[in-house]
Amino acid sequence: MNKTSFILKNLIQDYQQRVDQALEQIISNTSNIASELHQAMHYSIFNGGKRVRPLLVYLTGKALNTPAEHLDSPACAVELIHCYSLIHDDMPAMDDDDLRRGKATCHKQFSEATALLAGDALQTLAFETLACEALACESPARNNSSDNYLSDAQKLLMIRALSHASGAAGMAGGQAIDLAATGAQNMSLEELKVMHEHKTGALIRASVQLGALSVIDIEQEKLNALDNYAGNIGLSFQIKDDILDIESDTQTLGKQQGADIELNKVTYPALLGLDGARKMALECHHKALASLEDFDQNADPLRWLSEYIITRQH
Repeated sequence: MNKTSFILKNLIQDYQQRVDQALEQIISNTSNIASELHQAMHYSIFNGGKRVRPLLVYLTGKALNTPAEHLDSPACAVELIHCYSLIHDDMPAMDDDDLRRGKATCHKQFSEATALLAGDALQTLAFETLACEALACESPARNNSSDNYLSDAQKLLMIRALSHASGAAGMAGGQAIDLAATGAQNMSLEELKVMHEHKTGALIRASVQLGALSVIDIEQEKLNALDNYAGNIGLSFQIKDDILDIESDTQTLGKQQGADIELNKVTYPALLGLDGARKMALECHHKALASLEDFDQNADPLRWLSEYIITRQH
């Protein structure tokens, strides 16, 4: 392992532990609700996720010299949205998956009704977490030193960014396009990109936006550059997922290998071939790096993360 990989690995572990502790505190506040619902929520949050989206919140904040304690609430909120989306995506009405991160999916571990409710509860908990930040009210994810740190306008922009990325103009819309396109053979490369810009890319972009919006009076040029970075890594992330669905195995992936092929889904390798898909992912990586050329060494972890995305094995 080279020095860069070692530094990134340690940084990722530190932030993963940080967000896990904050998420544990948040979810513990729901323990007084129906027992099975609480168990399903906890199960879905702590089933081995890589925490890429909260990591992006923290690393973006780091690039802009924002203290980590100002990033805990948005980091937790974006991960709660991600967890909710995976529960619903795995259900029989959607992708009908049995495995997620090497474990039984929520509806298999509990029931379809409980899984549906757990997803709903995690989604609303995400916005409650951000709202507590906005209202400066008591929340396990908040650090009191962040009181009045951001303007009311910035706090509302955070809520808007996450809600926009989660709804019809983002994740939900992308999933609807995906469902409609399953089995279709005439989807173009541009149509595929549009689908994944919504389904996968929107929440990745929101993660970077939340980190950037934690900075007082951030310049629009920096926001634009970071958004361009996020768009490119979001695309490379999906391309790599499509490649791994072909090249990897079920045990390594933690989900059924070849699921996209079995469902007759259009993927980047299907349209471009494996070599073409790899080339496109590498081009996205280079564009992501170019977006950060005006940032100093504090943005190096974002640069390293872009490389990790296209070289990961699961």
